[in-house]
Amino acid sequence: MLNNLYSDLKKTLSNENVLTTLEERYAYSLDASNLKDLRSLPDVVVFAENIEQVQKIVQLANKYNIPIICRGAGTNVVGSCIAEHGGIVLNFSKMNKIIEINKENMTAIVEPGVILGQFQKDVEKLGLFYPPDPSNLAVSTIGGSIAQNSGGAKSFKYGTTKDYVLGLKVVTADGKILKTGSNTIKNATGYNLNTLFVGSEGTLGIVVEATLKLIPKPESKKVLMAYFDTVEEAVSAVNAVIEHKISPSAMDFMDKNAIQTVEKFYPANLLTNKEAALVIEIDGFECSMNYQENIIVSILKSCNASAIKASHNNEEYEKIWTARRSSMGACAKLKPNVTTDDIIVPRQNLAKLVFGIREICEKYNLEVCMIGHIGDGSIHPQIPIDYTNKDEYNRYKLAKSEIYDLTAKLNGILSGEHGIGIEKRDYISKVVNCDALNYMRQIKKTFDPNNILNPYKIF
Repeated sequence: MLNNLYSDLKKTLSNENVLTTLEERYAYSLDASNLKDLRSLPDVVVFAENIEQVQKIVQLANKYNIPIICRGAGTNVVGSCIAEHGGIVLNFSKMNKIIEINKENMTAIVEPGVILGQFQKDVEKLGLFYPPDPSNLAVSTIGGSIAQNSGGAKSFKYGTTKDYVLGLKVVTADGKILKTGSNTIKNATGYNLNTLFVGSEGTLGIVVEATLKLIPKPESKKVLMAYFDTVEEAVSAVNAVIEHKISPSAMDFMDKNAIQTVEKFYPANLLTNKEAALVIEIDGFECSMNYQENIIVSILKSCNASAIKASHNNEEYEKIWTARRSSMGACAKLKPNVTTDDIIVPRQNLAKLVFGIREICEKYNLEVCMIGHIGDGSIHPQIPIDYTNKDEYNRYKLAKSEIYDLTAKLNGILSGEHGIGIEKRDYISKVVNCDALNYMRQIKKTFDPNNILNPYKIF
């Protein structure tokens, strides 16, 4: 069967776009989820260059009853790109064109393989702005960010990917083209199918084109880093800033372990003796920057900030953000493996979540570095472990389950921006009730009756 599939794929695509060797398939068998065991290899890896080729690949998947797993840059951390049951890995790196940037409409039409960070730079040259900014934006793709509903630091002020998707062109499980949404800012015409596909992790359809909303680029921006002697004071400072009707573009958090680990990995003159730090970005008109900074500094001082640093140029701005974005890489230096999460709770429960995670990790003798987009209640506990140490791995699994129990108890959810994939599907019932899960399964069956689109992910 596989030989026939290979032959049919090579008739549809050029030979160089069909990878079948063991080494090639192994290279596309992993993503950034750092799973303990490699469960299977894809049967074949293909690169599509246009929508018609994607349709033909889907038709062949139906013919041979074989799964399709879509892949952008493979930077997701929940196993969404893993070919758990073999199948076709459909790589979109060659569908990477920005089809249109329309300054008048403030919209863009892009293919799924467009690199998110590069797209941001291109629209900013025209005075426009695309806010979603996951930490891996230098390599992650628009298609991947739509599949996972990526967020990032600027979600606090600007929202996540779902807030910028106006329309989609989707190849359905039977190879047809489905168009959702429109090229207009508002749309109250029927069901909002955009939101259904955004965050569906490639389980309902294959996004081959996206129409995105852009907004005016802020004239200026600045980042402040405030240090605190207690985590409670840092959380209180976040609430105080918000209560004063100030709306920073980002409010991120680092605990002491994260600060110390990052400073060893990427020396940025961080104050490693502090219990917590806030990274606060402000943006807007140039004439408002000093005004915003003065108010925020005053609030931070009233909340017992023990030190405050502000960027005065782009180099200092980038240095602070590079330090913050380096936390995952820094943790990876501590042990052979590192896990990360993206649990999120109502902001009023943030301190309880942070201390609860710390207590759970201490209980199971695990090291943890905590960062997060604290402005919207999102915490990323990063736990370095050694998967070859069976005892340590078992302790991690127990801790992970208890962290999810704590999140549910605090009225939170398991993912704010990473998705569910393989890593969290066994735990989703902790926060999503049985009836809701059954409706999700019915939706999946309606869109994908043969279960060929990234099967057995999410639930």
